[in-house]
Amino acid sequence: MTGGAALAHHSFAMFDQENPLELEGVVQEFKFTSPHTFIILVVKQQDGTTQTWSLEGGAPSALVRDGWSSKTLKSGDELKMTVEPLRSGAPGGAWNVGRTKFKDGRPIVVSH
Repeated sequence: MTGGAALAHHSFAMFDQENPLELEGVVQEFKFTSPHTFIILVVKQQDGTTQTWSLEGGAPSALVRDGWSSKTLKSGDELKMTVEPLRSGAPGGAWNVGRTKFKDGRPIVVSH
């Protein structure tokens, strides 16, 4: 019985992988937690207001293999990201290391 629930947890069906979005914003919080990491990103809208996006990433163990740690991002960091948005239209989506950079174009890499 729990097999279906476990598969559902790992489904990416809620993300629109066919229509990625470019986001630029400021990190409010970087959650380096299991089973998935999250970047809470404040994005400035065209009308000057802000919108807070909750972006789900890979497991901390996967990010560690790419050189990341809980201290890689800090509140106030400015990012440019390509994300797979939520199909619901809510301000959220999926992110990955390869499609996340600092706003000035520098890659986010921690030397090992």
